[in-house]
Amino acid sequence: MTTEAARNFNWLLETFVEETAGVTDAMAVSSDGVLIARSETLMGEESDLLCAIIAGTAGLAMAASSNLAAGALERVIITMERGFLFVSAIADGSCLGVVATRECDVGSIGYQTSDLVHRAGELLTPDLREELTQRSSFG
Repeated sequence: MTTEAARNFNWLLETFVEETAGVTDAMAVSSDGVLIARSETLMGEESDLLCAIIAGTAGLAMAASSNLAAGALERVIITMERGFLFVSAIADGSCLGVVATRECDVGSIGYQTSDLVHRAGELLTPDLREELTQRSSFG
C-alpha cells in the first residue's frame, strides 16, 4: 500500500517533468546511491545507470566542496552535446538529478530545480525515504 506522502513525492517529480520546458527526466537518489523515485520517463537499465551517475556525481562534488572548504553542495551542471544533467543536493544528503534538452533555458531550470529540491526536502522524511526506496527496488 502506498501512502499519501509517497504519492505526493512521486507526483512532484512527474509534474516537474511534465510542466518544465526542456526537462525530459527526473530522479531522486539517496545519499548511499539507492533510487528513491523517478519520473515515468525512465525505465530499466537506463534508470539504474542514471541513478549511479547521479550518485557518483553528487559524491564527487560533495568531496570537492568539503576539501575546498566551499560550503555545502548546491548544484552540479554537466553540459553535453545534446543536453544537460543537473545534480542538486537535497537537505538530508539525498540528491536530485534532472535531465534537460540542449535547447532548455539553463537559468530557468536551475531556478525551478532549486524550488523542487526545497519542496522535496520538506517531504522527504526518513520514513518516506525508506518506503520509497523499498518500493523502487521492486520495480
